[in-house]
Amino acid sequence: MTPKKSRVAAAAQKPGPPPEVPPLNAPQLYINRELSLLAFQFRVLEEAQDELNPLLERVKFLSIVGSNTDEFFMVRVAGLIDQVDAGILDVGPDGMHPTTQLVAIRREVKKLLSDAHKCLHDQLLPALTEAGIQVLDYAALNEKQLAIADAYFRETAFPVLTPLAFDPGRPFPHISNLSLNIAVVVKDQNGEHFARVKVPDTLAQLVRVTTPIHSPDEAGSKQPEHVFIWLEQLIVANLKYLFPGLRIVEAHPFHITRDAEVAIQEVESDDLLETVEEAVWRRRFRDVVRIQECPPISKNKRWVVLDQVSGKALSE
Repeated sequence: MTPKKSRVAAAAQKPGPPPEVPPLNAPQLYINRELSLLAFQFRVLEEAQDELNPLLERVKFLSIVGSNTDEFFMVRVAGLIDQVDAGILDVGPDGMHPTTQLVAIRREVKKLLSDAHKCLHDQLLPALTEAGIQVLDYAALNEKQLAIADAYFRETAFPVLTPLAFDPGRPFPHISNLSLNIAVVVKDQNGEHFARVKVPDTLAQLVRVTTPIHSPDEAGSKQPEHVFIWLEQLIVANLKYLFPGLRIVEAHPFHITRDAEVAIQEVESDDLLETVEEAVWRRRFRDVVRIQECPPISKNKRWVVLDQVSGKALSE
């Protein structure tokens, strides 16, 4: 190698200036705790999307995403809302104060739920149908399935349903945490009225509307052996029996999540067990932190649910 080439090679190998190291308190060095938990939920969702996993395990992973998200709102989001209400806007090591975190959480949760619904409708439901398990909408049932569904409603669901009306003479009914309810708008000669029907958690949320079929259909392909519909759809389709003589204007299932963050001062408690029991009982009446609607309640009726349940809740 000539001296000139040697000098060029040495210059090429000469290291540049060291990269600037940020100080240890730089926000970019830290990951927000709440957003990190949501990132974990995306990884759980990936297990539901993974076709290498057994089908029912994928369904289970999707349900875990839902239950984890509920817990996230009950504890983490509730804590942030409490901080905002108390005027505590301290900035954490990641540089995000509570209001900024709530905005970021809403953005990430909407994406998470959108991806989860896409996974359910585009991947899991078609795969379940191919495996002989079908989940239909009430409107898609045939005559035989309708007869089975309506018989189930009359014999099993109807006896345990209690519609509660809301008007100036009757207070808004208490909506329990994680409960599924149906907001109903009915009309009579005096105008429109609002009522709430709670979907019983003692009944299976999926109602079977067919018996096992082992013979092929007319086209030669095997029919699904297990066909289900959602319980809330069955109730909505039969609201006329709960409100005889009234016209059903609208009906919207909705789900609420309440603040479940409870701080127990163990040192100040004479009886820890009694304190825990009282704290758990109080959780039933704490503020609502999230309301989910499907389909969304019309704008001119939303105030009835959102304002009465909680004006601070995040609606989705």
